Amino acid sequence: MTWVALRMLTGDRSKYLGLILGVSFATLLMSQQVSIFIGIMKRTASQILDVRDADIWVMDDKVRFIDEVPALPDTEVDRVRGVPGVAWAVRLYKGQVRARLEDGNFRNVILFGLDDDTLVGAPQEMLAGRLSDLGQPDAVIIDKAGYEYMWPEDVPRTAGEGYRLGKVFEMNDHRAVLVGVCKASAPFTTMPILYTRYSLCTRYAPRERHLMSFVLARAEAGANPQAVCDRIHDQTGRVALTSRQFFWKTVRYFLSSTGIPVNFGITIALGFLIGVAIAGQTFYLFTVENLKQFGALKAMGLSNLRLVGMILLQALVVGAVGYGVGIGLTALFFESTSHLTYLAGLHLYGEVMAGTAVAVLAIVALASLLSIRRVLVLEPAMVFRG
Repeated sequence: MTWVALRMLTGDRSKYLGLILGVSFATLLMSQQVSIFIGIMKRTASQILDVRDADIWVMDDKVRFIDEVPALPDTEVDRVRGVPGVAWAVRLYKGQVRARLEDGNFRNVILFGLDDDTLVGAPQEMLAGRLSDLGQPDAVIIDKAGYEYMWPEDVPRTAGEGYRLGKVFEMNDHRAVLVGVCKASAPFTTMPILYTRYSLCTRYAPRERHLMSFVLARAEAGANPQAVCDRIHDQTGRVALTSRQFFWKTVRYFLSSTGIPVNFGITIALGFLIGVAIAGQTFYLFTVENLKQFGALKAMGLSNLRLVGMILLQALVVGAVGYGVGIGLTALFFESTSHLTYLAGLHLYGEVMAGTAVAVLAIVALASLLSIRRVLVLEPAMVFRG
């Protein structure tokens, strides 16, 4: 009966391809949009993930996400250092400033001020220059995407061509010199990411009473980071979060305060509904046109259970082939766009593949339900009617 079911399914090539197309399109739409959604949500807190040296972030209790940070007095870093269980603690500045290029154009940038002695929070991979070059006067390092954004005419075009360092620009009317290019996770916005020493931020950042944005700390070996965070809060009154907690705090802010989840949710829901509509209608018409064949099989003594098994087999074959084609197209999309800077970090997640497979299974299950009902109530005698 398996061979008969597959022959019935592939006998009409146009309807068979229509079923495959409907499931493939739904798979492509759902898997691509969910992957892009996850990638964008990770970008909102990507700068938290890039700080790998510290596992505790200390901040003002009014902080809602990483880009909305009231400044702290510099004395807070010493208070955090005095908390039992803290191995070390350093200052970190993070803010948005305006850079004025040599040609007179302006660019808004994200500026990180790293602890002068330890450079905690520095980029992990350098593409040009060295991290130690931050010790030079007025030195800054920029991320790859930021370099391409600020100086597109000097982007390396060949493998042998390097980045042009030594570029001079201004921030807050103070001179800055580019000494390196690094890799950094793409931010939520398209702004370049600059790294410099904390001491230089007193000149580059707009004047405020306090400068420090965060205290980065690390728990002692063997200490529970959550317990250390609780002690920091009890002794300093400041909010202390692990990197994971701060990541999800930022993501939850964007989920609850922006229209991103709604817009992506609508697209994903449309993909599911389109798959159900196309596959359901086509599969139903396919079954109706083959009612005489099902009736003949029923007249020959085939039970309803075997007929239902044939329909489910056909639905599973359509779902498997359509899912494979759709996931393949999604993977091809991300592979073909991986070299584009503004799409960096977006890729197909394994969890998305599994979730899409469940959704496709639901689509083919719903599509087969209508067909199963028609077969169950089918009278075998209809095959002998004129």
